[in-house]
Amino acid sequence: MVYEGKIHVFGDNVDTDVMIAGRYLSLLDPKEMAKHMFEEVDPGFVARVKRGGIMVAGKNFGAGSAREHAPLGFQALGISCIVATSFGRTFYRMAVDLGLAIIECPDAVLSAKQGDSGRVDSATGEMVFGDKRLHTTPLPQFVQDIIDVGGMTNWVKREAKLRGTEMVE
Repeated sequence: MVYEGKIHVFGDNVDTDVMIAGRYLSLLDPKEMAKHMFEEVDPGFVARVKRGGIMVAGKNFGAGSAREHAPLGFQALGISCIVATSFGRTFYRMAVDLGLAIIECPDAVLSAKQGDSGRVDSATGEMVFGDKRLHTTPLPQFVQDIIDVGGMTNWVKREAKLRGTEMVE
């Protein structure tokens, strides 16, 4: 899948506690979560994000507490894809499970500039950030399939239907 949008750059070790503060963990509506993303460290972030935005970060993006609020909030805000040098493993798994495109590229954060236009092709691993072209390992097909259908729940429903197995809601 191809993702295109404005680039938002972050550094290393951005943890989920910074992405959305603990006081918002009682929120259930992702649209409400979206209003508070990076509120304490970058109050203007939410206003800068437009639908399709691409986040680019350094090492260990999403470390810290296992809170689904972060990827849910990013999705509701309009973030289409997150590219980082590496991810906290729990965050990576939550993002895939929720259908948020997420891809590792060691050099992305060195090439991306805040506010530039970006293009990420998760099937080929090709990326363009401003005038820089990069290539990384594409997402495995099974991960791309999960993201393409909107997350693990939708993927399981689809697979059950394809196999003629009835799902209990």
